Amino acid sequence: MAGSDSTAGTRVDMHVKILDEAVVERAKARGLDALVYAPHFMRLPEIRERARRFSDEDLLVVPARELFTGDWRRRKHVLAVGLEDPVPDFLTLEGTMAELGRQDAAVLVPHPEFLSVSLDREAIREYTDVIDAVEIYNPKHWSWQNRRAKEIAREVDKPAFTSSYAHLRRTVGEAWTTFHDPVESEADVVDAVKRGASRTIQRREGLRHRLRCKLEFAHLGWENTWKKFDRVYLQGTEPTHPGHIAYGGAFDDVRLY
Repeated sequence: MAGSDSTAGTRVDMHVKILDEAVVERAKARGLDALVYAPHFMRLPEIRERARRFSDEDLLVVPARELFTGDWRRRKHVLAVGLEDPVPDFLTLEGTMAELGRQDAAVLVPHPEFLSVSLDREAIREYTDVIDAVEIYNPKHWSWQNRRAKEIAREVDKPAFTSSYAHLRRTVGEAWTTFHDPVESEADVVDAVKRGASRTIQRREGLRHRLRCKLEFAHLGWENTWKKFDRVYLQGTEPTHPGHIAYGGAFDDVRLY
């Protein structure tokens, strides 16, 4: 493994997309203390309920949202932890960042400059007062993309984090962030991220790790097609659609759909 397993602190997989009994079992087997659970197209109350259901004394599951900002073809992902109120997808980037700032959430940049779904250097610099950390290793990245991510974090002078970004169960625990101070609650995770708490970036190595990374990359296909988006989202009934009745029109001035 990269880094030392003996590093004292709390091992957190900072971004997973899936959560069930098998995921929890695998996380514990990998020695993780916490998962940050941020599925696509699921409203915050449901995420919170699932996080509570799968948390126990051995594994903390922290609810979060990976928000899609901008329109589908030029969407930019932003990871938010510590939200009090639900925030829909596909608002303007400016509108999303304003809302995250209002809620004082921990704001992280997953997979920077990855394909067409990520914040770039310019956007990170523009919202530097809101952003708290930049991901420097992601299993969906190729090696040169991970190197670029590290460069971006250094250039914008933001603390680093990593995650498995697991869409597949076997990827859980392939990469994690070890906070050197105890992290025992959602509030602790938010605090650690926002104050730039001391941490170590760690991941697995070897052939199995590389194969799991390639499988995660291959999983991008259907998930990122316009056909899927048109079928499941543009109808306006998805729980995170900004026009959904649950938001009561609160974001109509900054919505794109």
